[in-house]
Amino acid sequence: MIAAYDLLRGLHILADIAWMAGLLMLPRLYAYHTETAPPGSAFDAHFLRWEGKVLKIILGPAMGLAWLFGLALIYDDSQIRGAGFLAQPWMLTKLAGVVFLTGWHMFIAGAHQGFLAGRRDHTAKFWRMTNELPFLAAIVMVIAVTTEFGNH
Repeated sequence: MIAAYDLLRGLHILADIAWMAGLLMLPRLYAYHTETAPPGSAFDAHFLRWEGKVLKIILGPAMGLAWLFGLALIYDDSQIRGAGFLAQPWMLTKLAGVVFLTGWHMFIAGAHQGFLAGRRDHTAKFWRMTNELPFLAAIVMVIAVTTEFGNH
C-alpha cells in the first residue's frame, strides 16, 4: 500500500508541475500576442496555434491527471487517516487552491476563445500582472501540505 501511495504521490506531483507550467506559460503568450500580433495577421495565426497547443497538449491533460491522481490520493488517505483529514486547515487550504487553479484554468481557456474571435479582451499589462497568480497559489498550497499547517 505504501509503495502504491508513493507512486500516486509522485505522479500527482509530476502532473501538477506540467499543469503549473501551462498555467504560467499561456498568460505570458497572451501578453505577447496582445501587444505584437494584430488580429488577422500571420503572427496572430501563429500565436493562436501555439496557444491552442498549450491548451490541448499541456494544460488539459495535466489538469485531468492532477485531478485524477489527487482524488486517488484523497481516497487512499481516507483509508489510512479516515475522512476527517479533509476538514484539517492544511487540506482545506489545498482544496481551496485547487478550486482557484481550476477556475483560473477555465478563465484562461475562455480567453483563448476571445483571441480566436479576434478580440483582445485584456491588455498585455493585465496578462503580465496576473501571470504569477498560479505560482503564488502553489506556494501557499505546498507549504500547507508539507507542514500540515493547523494539524498540530
